[in-house]
Amino acid sequence: MHYDIRFPHLGIVLDHVDKSISLFGFEVAFYGMIIGSAILIGFWIAMSEAKRTGQDPENYLDMGIIGVILGIVGARLYYVLFSWDMYKDNLLQIFNLRAGGLAIYGGVIGAVIAVFACAKWKKLCAPQIFDTIAIALINGQMLGRWGNFFNREAFGEYTDSFFAMQLPLDAVRAGDVTELMRKNIEIIDGVKYIQVHPTFLYESLWCCMVMIGLILYRKHKKFEGELFLLYLFGYGLGRVWIEGLRTDQLLIPGVGFPVSQVLAGVMVIVTAVVFVYLRRKKRING
Repeated sequence: MHYDIRFPHLGIVLDHVDKSISLFGFEVAFYGMIIGSAILIGFWIAMSEAKRTGQDPENYLDMGIIGVILGIVGARLYYVLFSWDMYKDNLLQIFNLRAGGLAIYGGVIGAVIAVFACAKWKKLCAPQIFDTIAIALINGQMLGRWGNFFNREAFGEYTDSFFAMQLPLDAVRAGDVTELMRKNIEIIDGVKYIQVHPTFLYESLWCCMVMIGLILYRKHKKFEGELFLLYLFGYGLGRVWIEGLRTDQLLIPGVGFPVSQVLAGVMVIVTAVVFVYLRRKKRING
């Protein structure tokens, strides 16, 4: 297997990008390291935001632990549900998180369930909690996409655009390679490369812009839950576009539509309607 990753139009060639690193005799996947780092940074962001808004940061440590567990479970269940053919003959692979396979929407759903449960348990305001964790969530999504980079997954269709990325054909899953990619294979020094949209990069940059927007807007919010609605709207808007470029989409059984793209579209519409309604309600009530 070849381990280089190339960005030909940017003049970038990464000669050896491993999927893991050996630590004390154990192979540790970069995917897991990135997810773990994103979780730790997320804790710090949420607790800092709680302190800034006069809340008890310790509450977010407790809720964060529950949220992480339910988030990972939700992300994995979501992925397995819509990729059942990959796991039905080897159920133990469901627990092999090192190979990737965490769906962001499932993680968000798990986190939302955790917030409502913890808010009821601790008698806290759920919309305020959602606002407090919004920046932490989008930061986690921004960083988490780089796990896909190391795993050579979640890329898009063939492109010759400025940000086009070349991957060795033997380094990616055969099922992710489309006919169009095969028609445009390039051979460099005897190695076959597919050239694709680096959708992990697009989404990471999009999340970065959404995060900056949330940071700039947070002091101007008009009601509890507003920041979280803007997070859902902003993230969903980008996902509608980016998901359409990917070749490893999770499809709705029997329909064939990309489930994440459909969910993103619904999320954008619903959050926009709720946002406008609550804004008007706030204006009327003064």
